[in-house]
Amino acid sequence: MNLGRTVFAQLVELLPRRAFENAVARYGGQRRVRRFSCLDQLLCMIFAQLTGRASLRETVACLRAIGPRRYHCGLRGPVSRSTLADANEQRDQRIFMDTALALIAHVRLEVPGDADLRRFKADAYALDSTTIDLCLKLFPWAHFRRHKGGIKAHTLFDLRTEIPVFMRVSHAKTHDLWMLDQLTPQAGAFYVLDRGYLDFARLHRLHAAAAFFVTRAKRGLDCRVVQRQAVPPGAGVQRDQWIRLRGPKSRRRYPDTLRRVGYVDPESQKRFTFLTNNTALEATTVAWLYRKRWRIELFFKWVKQHLHIKAFFGTTPNAVKAQLWIAVIVYVLTVKLKHRYELRQDLNEVLQVLSVTLLEKTPVSQLFSEMRHAAATGADHNQLLLFKI
Repeated sequence: MNLGRTVFAQLVELLPRRAFENAVARYGGQRRVRRFSCLDQLLCMIFAQLTGRASLRETVACLRAIGPRRYHCGLRGPVSRSTLADANEQRDQRIFMDTALALIAHVRLEVPGDADLRRFKADAYALDSTTIDLCLKLFPWAHFRRHKGGIKAHTLFDLRTEIPVFMRVSHAKTHDLWMLDQLTPQAGAFYVLDRGYLDFARLHRLHAAAAFFVTRAKRGLDCRVVQRQAVPPGAGVQRDQWIRLRGPKSRRRYPDTLRRVGYVDPESQKRFTFLTNNTALEATTVAWLYRKRWRIELFFKWVKQHLHIKAFFGTTPNAVKAQLWIAVIVYVLTVKLKHRYELRQDLNEVLQVLSVTLLEKTPVSQLFSEMRHAAATGADHNQLLLFKI
């Protein structure tokens, strides 16, 4: 039963309130706060993300325009621009980080995810980073190039559920290998990496922790072949070898046996050489796992296109990190909403519908079922489709 709740209230109901309140208490978020609570701040920022606001001024103007309906969104009173700006800059961003991590933990248990990776019966993660450009005059602490600022969002991505598991924000000049030092390996899990993470000492730490990795080898790898495996015919696998490194430094950093798989993509005819420490998988499965790594690239593209992580509401590192974590919260909330109500629309369409129906007092399931019915009855069968997906 809806009981007159807005779509926005139904969405934020999915937040882990207990984890959020614990994080607020842990980091002193309510210290010396009279009116504008941490929850008010989070709701305002979620509203800004969902409605496509690009600045504090736009966000506050829209919240003022809806008047008393703010109460039905969970906001207790009017919001001023200076109050919201001060909250973003001063309140610890770890409040939103812990909330996001608690939400991610719940959603990973609920969402079934990719059927192929469920049958794989092992956790598979992709590790990569994306660079976010910043204005150097507004963000002098993020100096990247001569006339350009930037930060990097290092992300560990769950390939089964297609949601980020963890994120670290660093200076844009930070090498991707830094994230491997921050990672706590999970025994039995697979970490799929691109060539930027090829460091044998760090990869050996994954191996020592009983975790598996799949990455691409660089050209001119100095090694000797220990054993050759049979290659399945017609699968694109050119070679399957167990190797030992021969370089004086690389042999010291990775003293154990590695597996090298040569693969030719049947569609593009592009050649790949993979390295892994798992000797039990089929060679085609190693290539299949690396192909799944592309999902993290699609995630970065989707977030940059549909959420607001380019125009920031504050210029301090704390404000930037808080906004990034709130963007992650919005993404995971949308995934949870889609799964909870078994919505057939894709994630982009769900987000677009939410952006224009936040203040409607309609049950979410009814809202999207009416859309589906209207689309089915209003289709013109004489009109040809330009793209059939």
